[in-house]
Amino acid sequence: MASRGSVKPFVHFNAKQDADLLKKAMKGIGTDEDTILMLLTSRSNDQRQEIKAAYKKSHGKDLVKELKSELGGKLEDLIVALMTPPASYDANELHKALKGAGTDDKVLIEILPSRTSEEINAIVKAYKKDHSGKLEKDIMGDTSGHYQQLLVILLQGDREEGVDEGQVERDAKDLFAAGEEKFGTDEDKFVNILGTRSFEHLRKVFDVYRTIAGCEIEESIKDECTGNLENLLLAAVKCARSIPGYFAECLRESMRRAGTDDETLIRIMVSRSEVDMLDIRAYFKKNYGCSLYSSIQEDTDGDYQKALLYLSGGND
Repeated sequence: MASRGSVKPFVHFNAKQDADLLKKAMKGIGTDEDTILMLLTSRSNDQRQEIKAAYKKSHGKDLVKELKSELGGKLEDLIVALMTPPASYDANELHKALKGAGTDDKVLIEILPSRTSEEINAIVKAYKKDHSGKLEKDIMGDTSGHYQQLLVILLQGDREEGVDEGQVERDAKDLFAAGEEKFGTDEDKFVNILGTRSFEHLRKVFDVYRTIAGCEIEESIKDECTGNLENLLLAAVKCARSIPGYFAECLRESMRRAGTDDETLIRIMVSRSEVDMLDIRAYFKKNYGCSLYSSIQEDTDGDYQKALLYLSGGND
């Protein structure tokens, strides 16, 4: 499958050469941010890991620490994110969301429904290695009820594959009976079906559901549920419908209000840059009538803006 990322492996890649260029960009008075941004946003994550190793070998220093000491603020956050292997990056974001007082549920709700089974399993491993804890245990300690139940199901990284034609109508009827038809919702059904069925199976279930209920499943979820459970169920539905569509919406939300949600903006731009950024851009343009590029231009500035624009891969 051709990658739909805006960032692809650099063709004439030479890790040592890149390491030397970065060293030069950070030497002396003032930092040549342009070189750093252009170079790192045009290499794949695997290549960045090789540059990191080459830098240590040639210059005896930790490249990420050096970058941090040269950069600051949001630009630093973005560059450090780019330098982190994807599974470790997701694990770090989840760890940050769980530790300390209060939970940043938005991060759990964005990451867990949108990652593939392989990605989830890699995140669980990285979490254990980098944070010497069990992700499931930490989530259990921070959440409760059906919300917790669905997070734990998603964390198993064990979605079914393919479509079970015989099960489609039954699932749709079960969801209808659990929600619209009943006073008080049987959340278990929602949690189990949305948490375990394959995305293509779910898309068929949603079509049948619309016929039975006379409305989209999202509307029923909004009527029947509240809070984190509602948000997580909606995220699961949106991801089943279209992961790029889901991220286009998340990006739009991160830039719509007064004050940009830079953490979300950075997380999505970095984590989707090699996966489906081109599709996200297409959805963004189609649904919001303006390009992702121009939205980033309006909402950010300076070198931070430049780096985000490089990651977007161009204007539509």
